[in-house]
Amino acid sequence: MMTKEFLDPQHWLTPQSGPRYLQLRKHLERAILSGELAPDTALPSEREIAQITGLSRDTVRKAVESLVADGRIIQRRGSGSFVAPKMEKVQQSLSQLTSFSEDMAQRGKKVESVWLERGIFLATAQEADILQLLEKASVARIARLRLADGVPLAIERASLPLDILPNPLIVETSLYEILAQRNLRPVRALQRISAGNLGQEDAALLQVEEGIAGLAIERTSYLATGQVVEFTKSIYRGDAYDFVAELQISG
Repeated sequence: MMTKEFLDPQHWLTPQSGPRYLQLRKHLERAILSGELAPDTALPSEREIAQITGLSRDTVRKAVESLVADGRIIQRRGSGSFVAPKMEKVQQSLSQLTSFSEDMAQRGKKVESVWLERGIFLATAQEADILQLLEKASVARIARLRLADGVPLAIERASLPLDILPNPLIVETSLYEILAQRNLRPVRALQRISAGNLGQEDAALLQVEEGIAGLAIERTSYLATGQVVEFTKSIYRGDAYDFVAELQISG
């Protein structure tokens, strides 16, 4: 529980330590990271915090909103603000080409999928270019929300040539398992990773606040022959994933 003593500005607010909203933010963040404010702890309303601290409501709102954007605090409609539940981060290697199902199985987690799209569609200009298709060709598309132990972690949207996946309806769990059965599992891939804030639709699917940090990954995978197997766009929760790469000095 957040007490009046905890919010008392004489313990954390000083004239020389920068903007007031930033000092409040740092005070709350330190307490969250140290465990002084436990996960799911309810925060007083912005009006109450403003009354206790003597700060303006705009200052309090700015501090809280910055913590919401970073995933430290969540806001539940009609219930108020709470310290975000602690998320166990998944470490994902960038040096191995594996599927989500394989990654989670190695960690002993139960994998689930919620289908968002699955079928054959006219290729977009980007899909045709990356998959090296003729103009007005069709592609197999599968899009799904991926969950581990019931927690939504990623949104995957994959496009494949029809000679690689003629019937996307046969994919039920692991796409790579299906490709392996047809001797078409990719052997290498190029990935581009970028950071950004989740929009309303993706945040709702991942059950996080809109604007929280996320990781966008575009991956193009290839057979040993050089043929493109898949083009995948994925959105990962920034609070749930750490991507790790081993680097070696050349020469």
